[in-house]
Amino acid sequence: GDGRLMAEFAQEKRVFMPIETIPDLVKQAFIAAEDKNFYEHPGVDFTAIIRAVFSNVKNMGTGRRPIGASTITQQVAKNFLLTNEVSYERKVKEAILAYRMEKAMSKDRLLELYLNEIFLGSRAYGVAAAALQYFNKPLDELTVSQVAYLAALPKAPNNYHPIRNREAAIERRDWVIGRMEEDGYITEAQADLARISPLEIIESDDSKKVNAPFFAEEVRRELIDKYGRESLYGGGLAVRSTINPKMQEIAVKTLRDGLQAYDQRHGYRGPLTNINNMDEWREKLAEYEKPQAMPDNWSLAIVQSVNNEAARIGFEDGEEGLILLEDLKWAREYLNEGYAQGPTITSASQVLDRGDIVMVENIKESNYGLRQIPDVQGALIALDPHTGRILAMQGGWKYGTSEFNRATQAKRQPGSAFKPFVYLAALENGFTPATLILDAPFVKEDRPGHFWSPTNYSGEYYGPTTMRVGVEKSKNLMTVRLADYLGMATIAEYAEKFGITDNMPQHLANALGAGETTPLRLTAAYGMLVNGGKKVTPTFIDRIQDRRGKTIFRHDDRNCQSCGSLIRWKRQEAPALPDNREQIADPRTAYQMVSILEGVVQRGTGVRIKSLDRPLAGKTGTTNESKDAWFIGFSPDLVVGVFVGFDNPRSLGKRETGSSVAVPIFKDFMEQALEDKPLTPFRVPPGIRNVQIDAKT
Repeated sequence: GDGRLMAEFAQEKRVFMPIETIPDLVKQAFIAAEDKNFYEHPGVDFTAIIRAVFSNVKNMGTGRRPIGASTITQQVAKNFLLTNEVSYERKVKEAILAYRMEKAMSKDRLLELYLNEIFLGSRAYGVAAAALQYFNKPLDELTVSQVAYLAALPKAPNNYHPIRNREAAIERRDWVIGRMEEDGYITEAQADLARISPLEIIESDDSKKVNAPFFAEEVRRELIDKYGRESLYGGGLAVRSTINPKMQEIAVKTLRDGLQAYDQRHGYRGPLTNINNMDEWREKLAEYEKPQAMPDNWSLAIVQSVNNEAARIGFEDGEEGLILLEDLKWAREYLNEGYAQGPTITSASQVLDRGDIVMVENIKESNYGLRQIPDVQGALIALDPHTGRILAMQGGWKYGTSEFNRATQAKRQPGSAFKPFVYLAALENGFTPATLILDAPFVKEDRPGHFWSPTNYSGEYYGPTTMRVGVEKSKNLMTVRLADYLGMATIAEYAEKFGITDNMPQHLANALGAGETTPLRLTAAYGMLVNGGKKVTPTFIDRIQDRRGKTIFRHDDRNCQSCGSLIRWKRQEAPALPDNREQIADPRTAYQMVSILEGVVQRGTGVRIKSLDRPLAGKTGTTNESKDAWFIGFSPDLVVGVFVGFDNPRSLGKRETGSSVAVPIFKDFMEQALEDKPLTPFRVPPGIRNVQIDAKT
C-alpha cells in the first residue's frame, strides 16, 4: 500500500525492462564488451570469427577453452532456442538462427531480448534484476563503474564474483571500461574515475521491506487461482496489495499481546527442558534448537541459580540477566486445560530450577520476563468498509509453524457476533430499536421427542425488553424468539446476502451463531452495516500489471468518465465517480443497527472499549463452553475482526468470553491504528429521526 516490497515469487529473479527505458550507458557497456559491431553486422560478425579462429589456432595444445565470436544476436538464439553445448554443430545452428532473426526483428528488439534474458549470477536474469541484486539501484542510477561490472558478467558470472573473486572481477570490469573508452562511449576522465572507484556490493535494506507472510501467502494463493502457477512464478507480474504496513505491525503486536495475556492467565507449562549437568552449559544451550514459533525478540536462556527474589540466567554469548519475582507471579501451575491454576507464586524457586532452559524477553537493561508460546491461536483482520480493501491481517501467533491462516481459512462458530444480522432482518420487517421483545424461557421441539431450551449467559431474564438493550446485553432468548417469529428462512437469506455463509441450515440454533464462518467473511459483513448497507468484496489486491506494465486487473472497476488523460491537479473540480456497489440493506435500517451496536460499546458487553472515547461500535461473540471468542467492531471508516480459540476446539476456560479475550485485542489495535485520526461520528442517512425514549419501557 505504500510502495514497499512485501514478497517475491519467481523461478528466476527477473525484472523486464522495455528497450526504451534502458539507459544508453547500459546498452553501450554491453555492446562494447560483447559485440562492438552489433548495429552493423547481419547477425554474424565475420571479422570477429576470423579473429577468434587465429586466436584458437594459436592456443592449440595449451588446454585453454576455445574463445567464441558470438554476436549478441547469436547469444539470443542460443539462450532462447539452443543449449550451451560447445560444438561446431551448435555454432552453425546458432549462426543460421541469428541471420534469420535479424531478418525478422529490429536490432533494438534483439538487444531488448538479450538484456532481459542474460544470466548475470546470483539468480539474477537481466540487467534490471542484476542492478538491484548487486547495487540495490534502478538502472538509471548506476555509475559507469557499476554498469561496466554488470557488462563484465555474461561470460562467466561465477568467475567474477565481487567477493569470492574480487581481483578477477575488478580486472574484468576495468577491461570493459577500457572498451567503452576505446569505442567512444565515455571520456578518458570518466574511464579514469570509474577504474579507481571501489567495487562495492550494496545489500538491500530490509527496513524497506514489509514482513507480512500471512498476507503475502494469501496474495500468492489468489494469483494461482487467477492465473495459474506458470504465470505466478514466470509471468513477471507486478502486484500492488492493499496492505497498510503501519496497521499490519499493530495487528501482529496486538494479537500476540492478547494471546500471550490469555495464556499467562492460565498458568505456566514448565521449561523447554532441564540440564542436570551444568558443565559446558553454554555449548549445550547453543545446541538446543529454538522453537519455530518463538518470536524474534525472545531469547533462549539457562537458569544458573534461583533464590526467593529472582533467578539468575545466562545466555550462549556469556551475557547474564535476572528474572525478578514480580515478573514470575503469572507463572502459576497450569491445571485442567485452563480451568484452574496452582498456588500463588511467592518465591522464584516455585517456578524455576537450576538448569532449566527457558524463553525470555528483555524488559529493561538486565531484567527479563519469563515467556512461553501460547497454545491458543487467533486472528485479526482490518479492512476498509467502503471498498473491501484489507488493510491488515494476522492469521495466527506466527507464520511458519504452519501456513494455516485462521483469518481466512478457519471456519468457526461466531456465537453472538452473528446476532446483529438477526436484528437487522427484524428492523427491515417492521421492528424498531424500541420494540419490546420478551426475554423469558423458550422451549422448542426441534425434532420428535427432543426439546431445545437455550439460556442466557447470565442465567437471568429481563421480561419485555427493548431490542436495543437485548443486543447490548446479548440476550440469547430474545434473539431466538425473534428468529422464530421472523422464520429461519429470512435469517438464512440475510446471512447469505451479507456473505457470512453460502448455505445456512435453517435451524434456530444458527440464530445464536451455531453455524460456521470465517473471520474475514464476518468482518466484511459488519463492514456492510457501517457503509450504509452496500455490498463490498474483500480484497488483498488493488492492481496487477503484466511484465510490460499493462494493468490486467483492478479491484476498483469504476469507470471515471470525466477524468480524461490529465492526472495532474490544476485546481479543477475533482471528478465524480459512480457508486456501483449493490444496495443489500436499507441505509436507514443499517444505521439503526450501527447505532444499536454503538450502545454495546457504551453500555453493553463491549464497555471496556468505551475508555477510548471515540465513535466505536461492535459486538462480542462467545460460543458454548467458551470454545470461540470474538469481537467484531468498527469506526466509521475501519472495521476490525478479532477471533481467539484453540485450533482443536476446546474450552478457553471459565469466565473467558469475547469480552475478556477478544475485546482487549480490538481495543489495543484501535487505540494505535486511530491514534492520529480525527474523531468522526457515524454518518446518519436521510430518513432517520432520533427520539428520546425510556430504555426500560
